[in-house]
Amino acid sequence: MQINFYKYQGAGNDFVMIDNRTGNFKNDTKLINWLCDRRFGIGGDGLILLEESSQVEAHFKMTYFNADGRQSTMCGNGGRCIVAFAQFLGIIKDECIFEAIDGLHEASIEGDDIVNLKMIDVDDVTQSSQDCFLDTGSPHHIKFVDNLEAINIQVEGAALRYSDRYKTFGGANINFVEVRNSDLNIRTYERGVEAETLACGTGITAAALAAALKFNLESPIHVKAIGGDLSVNFRRQASRFKDVWLNGPAQQVFKGVIDVK
Repeated sequence: MQINFYKYQGAGNDFVMIDNRTGNFKNDTKLINWLCDRRFGIGGDGLILLEESSQVEAHFKMTYFNADGRQSTMCGNGGRCIVAFAQFLGIIKDECIFEAIDGLHEASIEGDDIVNLKMIDVDDVTQSSQDCFLDTGSPHHIKFVDNLEAINIQVEGAALRYSDRYKTFGGANINFVEVRNSDLNIRTYERGVEAETLACGTGITAAALAAALKFNLESPIHVKAIGGDLSVNFRRQASRFKDVWLNGPAQQVFKGVIDVK
């Protein structure tokens, strides 16, 4: 069997994209894990299927799988990449609504590669002295630090990801954030990848909202990840956030055909 695929990246978050409007690609954990493998497959932080949506107002449906092959929660950079993919396929022009696991999302495209994605509203942020927890479509632990480069992301991220506090819902994504002149620098340990990724869209969104609450920062907030820079716009009402938008580039890297035995 041969699979036609496209590779996209947003701020270094890379994804295997498949046009599955025909429904021919069947969800197979081992196959998806192999396709995302960087040595034996195509390589990616996750795999995304573009599918038909049952929602009348939606142009398409996004189905997202982590690199471990399991279907997962919302992916912000993956959402921005699938919008660029939908434009490439001719499904949309420069605006759309699509269905994801956490509901419907609006999106728009500016110029050649800037994709703006509306995220879910956030009504609940749990705060402690240095940490915050919130759900921006995926669960995120935000830890504010003073020396981001000194953090051992693999060790400290895994310890928090597998800690007892997050066992009830399969672990959280862990973000280490340093505030620099009202901008943020971030490094993320992603569950499902089980390693540091170059960026995480829902994590960047979570970090911006947590920083706005903790340090009274105003919209927009600019966030620098290892893989690139993104920005987050929002309206804040006390500890609630509305009209949350994740903005930045999303690009096609290459396309191809892979043989599957």
